[in-house]
Formats: sequence, structure tokens, C-alpha cells
Amino acid sequence: MISNNNIYTRSTLKTHRDVLVCLFLVIATVAVYWQVRNHEFVNFDDDGYVTENSYVQDGLTRESIIWAFTATDVANWHPLTWLSHMLDCQLYGVSPKGHHLTNVLFHLANTVLLFLVLKWMTGALWRSGFVAALFALHPLHVESVAWVAERKDVLSTFFWMLTIWAYLGYVKRPAVNRYLLILFSFTLGLMVKPMLVTLPFVLLLLDYWPLHRLQLSQPGGAHPTEGLDSLTATKLRAENFRLLWEKVPLFTLATISSIVTFLVQRSGGSVGSWDIYPARIRIANAFVSYVSYIGKMVWPENLAVFYPYPGLSLELWQAAGAGLLLGLITMAVLRVMRLHPYLAVGWFWYLGTLVPVIGLVQVGTQAMADRYTYVPLIGLFIMIAWGIPELAAKWRYRRIGLALAAGAVLAVSMILTWTQLHHWKSSFTLFEHARNVTVDNYLAHNNLGLAYARQGRFEKAINHYTKAIQIKPYLPKSHNNLGNAYARQGRMSEATSHYTIALKINPDFSGAHNNLGNILAGQGRLDEAKFHFSRAQQLEPDFAEAYFNLGDLLARQGKRDEALVQFSRALELSPEFVEAHNSLGVILAQKGNLDEAIFHFRKALRLRPGFLKAQNNLAIALQEMRKLDQARKNTKNP
Repeated sequence: MISNNNIYTRSTLKTHRDVLVCLFLVIATVAVYWQVRNHEFVNFDDDGYVTENSYVQDGLTRESIIWAFTATDVANWHPLTWLSHMLDCQLYGVSPKGHHLTNVLFHLANTVLLFLVLKWMTGALWRSGFVAALFALHPLHVESVAWVAERKDVLSTFFWMLTIWAYLGYVKRPAVNRYLLILFSFTLGLMVKPMLVTLPFVLLLLDYWPLHRLQLSQPGGAHPTEGLDSLTATKLRAENFRLLWEKVPLFTLATISSIVTFLVQRSGGSVGSWDIYPARIRIANAFVSYVSYIGKMVWPENLAVFYPYPGLSLELWQAAGAGLLLGLITMAVLRVMRLHPYLAVGWFWYLGTLVPVIGLVQVGTQAMADRYTYVPLIGLFIMIAWGIPELAAKWRYRRIGLALAAGAVLAVSMILTWTQLHHWKSSFTLFEHARNVTVDNYLAHNNLGLAYARQGRFEKAINHYTKAIQIKPYLPKSHNNLGNAYARQGRMSEATSHYTIALKINPDFSGAHNNLGNILAGQGRLDEAKFHFSRAQQLEPDFAEAYFNLGDLLARQGKRDEALVQFSRALELSPEFVEAHNSLGVILAQKGNLDEAIFHFRKALRLRPGFLKAQNNLAIALQEMRKLDQARKNTKNP
């Protein structure tokens, strides 16, 4: 007879093991990712999400929260993502350290939750721990963690894991309130990143294995209804249908999220047209990407922040070979799924969760992206963690061999991840690496140009912009950036030429309209400049700089009231727009509103101490104010 003390001791030992595994996961992850505290923001979406987003930088204000739930900036509707960045700005300001560490914290939470969820479902301590360790330390996941703008990946996965956790609680003790918790967690996740639309499908996979709720076979691999009487078989089919019906609210939310996401991304110009990306090219790229992700999981080399789309250069044999390999693996998995259900769950987890980002609906210009593997690779990790021990079941020194192999894999993963993280240190290191490990990477050249331009090294910037255009001649952003570099060097004719080319390629490019307007205004061609500033405002109603530039033009024409409206609108959109404060102050002073003018001059100086124009304007305004006060005193005491 087993004593209560023995049961208590065994339970305590299991708990201690769980805690030790969690501690290992946390310590190993922190050891690798701690270096991100010294990383910078990069000039690839970090500007739109943080460094040049005034709403985010304002923190959690009433206006910014309303904006978060209504904005479709960066071609996405993800209010909780915006709120998380706003909270970071409230806590850390625009210092990159805090923003990077928040991503690491979410990655840590996801890792521990993944371990606990797998352990709860399967009872397999070491296999669950190995899956979680691979998830934490694999180099393919660096992009999701080290890139501040990819907060949506780690945050949405946090809600993915919480939803599964809530689902397991519901499975254990079904109740309405527990099911509502599933819906709540899932909805929050969709409000971070629509990648979660595949989660209901994954829950059905988990129903099959390891929860054994969905009966697709009997013990031994027989068909689920084989040998059963009609009544029992009917009950079995009814139970399987009930499990499907149970997921209908989740599938409904996923469908709504997919439709909203598609409409927002299409309106933002992110959805590629079928003319540019024909169906055959999309399907071929999807097959090749599926296999490439597997290859990079096994041998993670030449990882880059951007992989150029191959387009027509994609060889037919590559697509055919990739499709054949995927088909063979799928057939093999289906043949053994009744005896080895984890293989089917892992494989279809991988295939299914990649569907939204595999390129059948082409969003962006990349062929594939490391960040897309953050959740899908869990399926392959499950196949490895459960499959290899079964293959090694008859080994004499099975436990020692598996432990040594797992340790070696994790050690190599840590080294590779540490190295890959170093590439994310700055825009220079990130895009130099991308340029070196990929072919014809026009985006890497473009963004290197931006990095050099920010340092005032315009010749180097021009060199990279030119290379980007040589690779992809019809790239309006690179032409616009090249125009900016020429303008900063005073080469206005060349700048005008590239702004014009950018607008020929994309007539709705608000930035190029604004920049060309600046050139024309400097040449005294005010009516033409006014047209371009107004067009920029029409195309981008929140474009603060376009309002400021039009206000400056109107002020030069003596149209003070119209200029005042433009400067005021610029400040509504960007409250810390220093030049707008100064220019508005000038208009107000000219109209005799000295108190308001002085306020704006002082605001400009608080934002930019030593701003000479604002200092001079403030001194003049204060002098005029003293004269006015003296005149008032003389009027009162004649």
C-alpha cells in the first residue's frame, strides 16, 4: 500500500522539476537575449510604430487611445499593439532599451506558457521542456523578439498561449464562464495580430492529440467506427460534430478578423495585385517557402530581415520539387497518424498556421520572413521532441544519448541566436548583413541609404539609393529618398528629377508631393508648390509636415489667417513640431496676440533649447509686450 507521504513526496518532486525546467528556460533565454538592451531602433517600421509616431510617443492619453482603436496606419488594425507601444513610451520614453526588454519579457512568458501548456496536456516533462527550449532559443525567432516593431508577434502569441490555457481549463471542467474566457483571450489576440485566425484549427488538432477528444481512430489504428454497433457509431460521430460546433464562435471571430485585415491592408496598398504576383508564382513561392522554412530550422544560415520576392526568376523545378516533398511528407504522416498522432498534429500545425502568411494573399514585397515561423515551428518541434525518442526506443543508452543530443542542439542554438542577435544591433549591422546573405536586396540598400543620410553622409546614402534603383528601377521610395539626399546637398535639379520619377511611378505618393513642393517653393514657383502640398494633405490627412509647409508658403504670400489655420492643424497632428510652434508664434505676434505668441515661442524652446529663431522671436515679442504694458500704464495714469 502506498502511503500518503509517498504520494505527497512524488507530487512535490514533480512540482520541483517543473520549476527547475522553467528556471532553465528563463535563464537560458535571458543569457542569450540580454544583449538587446544595448540595441537601437532600426529604420524598418520602428519609425511608424514608435520613433516617428506622435500618438504612440504621447503615451496612454485619451486622444492616443481613441486613435489606437480607429487607426489603420502601417496597413493594420491592431489596437492592442498600439497600446502596448504607448505604455512603453509612457514608462521608458523613446529610449530603445525598455522597448527591447518588453519584447524579451513577452518571449519569456510565451516560452514558459508553452512548456506549461504542453506539460499539462501530455504529462511529458522533458519533451515539453525541449519543445519550449527550441522555441526560446532557435535563431529563426530572433526577428520576432529583437525587432521592436514586431511586438505584435510576441504579444499575440502571449494571447495564443493564454487562449490554449483557457481551453484546457474548459476541457477539464466545461462551463459557460470558462468558454467566455476562451473567447475573451482569443479576441484580445486578434486585436494584436490577425495571425491568430488559425488558432481554432489548432484547437481541433489538440482535440485529436493529446486531448483525445476528437476520435479519428481506435487504439491500434482502426477506423473510429469499425466494429461498433450503429448506435455507438452514431454517438461517436455526434461527439465529433459537437467538437466542431464548439469552435464555431471562434471560427466566426477568425473570419471577421480576416475580412477586416484584408480590407485594411488593401486600402493601405499592402496587398499585392494579381498582375504583379500571378497565381502560379504565388503558389510556387508558397511551396518553396514551406520547404525553405524547414531547411532554415534544421540549418539556420543566411537569415535576413528581408528576402526579396523571386518573381519570374523562381525556377519551375524548385516549386515542383518543393510541392512533391510536401506531398510526400503529408502522405507519410497520414499513413502513420493513427499509431503516431503527434506527427499529424505537428505537421498540420506547421502547414496550417503558415497559411495566412505563406503568400497566397501577398502582403508586402517579401518572399518569406523569419518572423512568420514564430508559432508554426512549434508543430515541427513537437514532431521532433516526440518522434526521435520513439525512433530511439531500442537504443541501449537511450536516455544518455538523447540528453547529450538535446544539450548539443540547444547549445548550438544559443550560439547561433547570440550571433544572429548581433546583426540586429543597428540599422547598419542589420541591412549590411541582409545585403551580404541575399541576392539583389534592394530594400537593404535603400535602408542603408536612410541610415547614412541620417548621419549626414549623403554620398554613401546616394550610392546605396542608386544601387537599390539599379536592382528595382520602379521603386518610388528609393527615388524619393535619392531626391532627399540630392536636396540636402543643394543639387535641386537632380532632386526634382527623382521626385518627378517617384510621382510618375506612384501619383499618390504623398511624401514625394510634399518634397517636390518644397523644391518648387524654394524656386518661387508658389502656385505649383501649393498644388503639391494640398495634394499631399488630400492623400494623407495626418501629414503634419505638409500642413506646415503650406502654412509657410501662405505666410510668405501674406495670407496670415490661412497660414494660421495650417500651422494650427500641423500642431494638432504633431504637438511637438518645433518649427510649427515658432511659425505659429510669428503669425500670432503679427496679429497682435502677443501672449499666445510668447507661449508658442517658449514651447519651441522647451522642445529644442538653443533654437535661435525662437529665441530672437521671443525676445522681440517680450520687448513688444513690455512696450504695450507701458502704454497701458500711461493710458491709466496720464
